[in-house]
Amino acid sequence: MPKDEVERVACRTPAEGRVGTSNIPVWKYDAVSTAIRAVLDEAGPDGMLNKDLRDAVGARMSADDLANLGKLGWHVVTVKLEMEVRGDVVRLPGKGPMRITLA
Repeated sequence: MPKDEVERVACRTPAEGRVGTSNIPVWKYDAVSTAIRAVLDEAGPDGMLNKDLRDAVGARMSADDLANLGKLGWHVVTVKLEMEVRGDVVRLPGKGPMRITLA
């Protein structure tokens, strides 16, 4: 299938005043969101530090997916933000470093 015919997911951001979307292939969204759900499920109700998410997700993904993904950090942030918009993950309130958990 040509690159321009690949099914894509529009990833949005929950930030006020931010407009635009990043369109990524469905397989990338599915692979990264599945890994995010798994690591946050393991983290439990206290969630996980946002800064630790990239490495935890990378450890969950297959070598093939990682090789074909592109920049892991960018994809983790992009997919996590879309998951926030969808209500799948939430930022825990409080001061200090950002923590996220499953909704």
